Amino acid sequence: MATEVLRVKKTKNFTVLSNHHLKNKELSLRSKGLLSVILSLPDHWDFTIKGLAAISKEGVDAIRSSICELEGAGYVKRRRLISRSGKLSKTEYTFYEVPRLKECDTENIVEEKLYP
Repeated sequence: MATEVLRVKKTKNFTVLSNHHLKNKELSLRSKGLLSVILSLPDHWDFTIKGLAAISKEGVDAIRSSICELEGAGYVKRRRLISRSGKLSKTEYTFYEVPRLKECDTENIVEEKLYP
């Protein structure tokens, strides 16, 4: 019986990333794909959920759902930044190739005051 071997020649414009999330059976394929895309983006990319929806087929709700799944698995840390007036200014996300240890099992959102 013949066996197929598929190879990809990587000559340029490719991403090297950890296999950890790809082998995690607890993550959906959508979340694995989203994290792979996020990890492939340049450091200066201005990350927003709407921005991710603009470069993918998935909508804002699907992106948000996957980010929540990744957050629950420890691949994402979310920080809500508060302006001097006390209003929510923006949300900052940090993505990890390998899940971080959870400091506590309560809330994963940290609020921090952001002063202009």
